[in-house]
Amino acid sequence: MLRYILQRFLYMIPMMVLISIICFAVIKLQPGDFGSQYFNNPRVSPEMVQQLRERLGLNDPAYIQYLKWAKGIVTRGDFGYSFAYKRPVSDLIWERMGWTVVVATLTIVFSWLVAIPIGIYSATHKYSIMDYLLTFLGFIGLSIPNFFLALVLMYAVLKAGGTSVGGLFSQNFIETPWSWAKFVDMLNHLWIPVISIGLSGTAGLLRQMRGNLLDVLGAQYVVTARAKGLKESIVIYKHAVRNAINPLISIFGMQLPEVISGTIISAIVLNLPTIGPFFYDALITQDQYLVMTFLMLSAFMMLIGNLLADIMLAWADPRIRYQ
Repeated sequence: MLRYILQRFLYMIPMMVLISIICFAVIKLQPGDFGSQYFNNPRVSPEMVQQLRERLGLNDPAYIQYLKWAKGIVTRGDFGYSFAYKRPVSDLIWERMGWTVVVATLTIVFSWLVAIPIGIYSATHKYSIMDYLLTFLGFIGLSIPNFFLALVLMYAVLKAGGTSVGGLFSQNFIETPWSWAKFVDMLNHLWIPVISIGLSGTAGLLRQMRGNLLDVLGAQYVVTARAKGLKESIVIYKHAVRNAINPLISIFGMQLPEVISGTIISAIVLNLPTIGPFFYDALITQDQYLVMTFLMLSAFMMLIGNLLADIMLAWADPRIRYQ
């Protein structure tokens, strides 16, 4: 297993190099650059725009820009300079990385803790009233956009007389040091983004868990286990669920980047201090190094997620071993 993990890490190096080239090429294919937004500004002359482009290195050939960027990453850990924020990209990313990881982790944990038990119950009580109700709720969860659900939850809290909506802290706790009151205030704000962002993932996992378990419950080894007189709980959880959950573990690798990049609108609506709104602003302003770093970060998280999913598969299913 250790050798397999080491090989996967080594394979990630050329993969990330290829991804960086693709990200850079995609960004350079769009018309214009950061200086283009000043062309129609009457207060900025064309000469000043050219001076800005020269100072930022935007007049260099594309391959020179890429090599300078790649050299900075390898030698100094420098991911470039944000033209819009006038700060190093690495500083901007790390400032919001912590809250991004917190929100993403809680969302994934919420999705799994809710979806797996409900999916098991729905499959073991097939065609019951609760099964129909849970299946209907799964359809609702898949059909409601994340940002719309966030707006509905915020409206419901305000109508109920609450004020803990938007952001992760109340105004009087933003600049204060950590305390128990600040932690409770964070929890009062955090449940809205976790539910609104995680509901669609929960609904998808629920339906997949139900479908997988229904297929496994009809397998011959489950029938044999029941014929041996094993308890129904052992048949379900030790034999059936353990095999039905394998495809869901494979999906885990896709959840990490999806929670970050697929919920940008929700993060903007909820005013969350995560990377998503940064990425949106960078696309609007054509802040190329910030956009490329975000894309590479999403790709890296996908590779890490797939590696973790493979390790979890090997742990969950003894038939899977990597030499």
